[in-house]
Amino acid sequence: MNEKTKITLSAKELELVCNTDWILTKQVIIQKVYQLFGDFSDSILSQVSGKLPARISGIAPKIAKGENYLNLPYVLLDYPRYFGKDETIAIRTFFWWGNFCSVNLHLSGQSKIAAAPFLIEQFYFLQQNDFSICVNNTPWEYHFEQNNYVQVKTISLKTFKTILDREIFVKIAKKIPLHEWEKIPLFIRQTFIELLQFIEAMHQGDETNLLPGTPKVGFDL
Repeated sequence: MNEKTKITLSAKELELVCNTDWILTKQVIIQKVYQLFGDFSDSILSQVSGKLPARISGIAPKIAKGENYLNLPYVLLDYPRYFGKDETIAIRTFFWWGNFCSVNLHLSGQSKIAAAPFLIEQFYFLQQNDFSICVNNTPWEYHFEQNNYVQVKTISLKTFKTILDREIFVKIAKKIPLHEWEKIPLFIRQTFIELLQFIEAMHQGDETNLLPGTPKVGFDL
């Protein structure tokens, strides 16, 4: 009987496995991202309440984390976060270790249909402000490779309309690299406000009177 292959560590792996500093530093960073997202969600609750229907604004923000989006840790904030059986209305702020922070508008079902005319009206705004549109056949990917997101400024209005018509969902997003950390809080706020206008446009005139609660914390993507 052959002996099982001996498991060895490279010099770099051995150095890391014997060093606790890097994993403790990682935990500190993730906690700071939690704080950033928590502070932001607290600051926008009153801003969103009164502008959206209670069935949407009444669902509290949720902060979640995980270790394995394409093998790397992540933290996300969902608000608004209406994930119904036949309809989705959500803005997901997404921190992805080693890559970027992004803000993603996710609409599906009737909300996607209702928002499409407003998105088309704002096509040139989306182009001029570095937004991307999802071209994937699934809404649950967040990387910015060409098979998932394409920049709106690189496509025509005709192509934009074709993408809108192709799936039952639409996702519009913008990202900022993590090395621009000092700019991230303002980026998140400005991008959120820009994307919120598309949700607001669908619900002008709807009654909203229920204040959201405090953010919930979870561990799912």
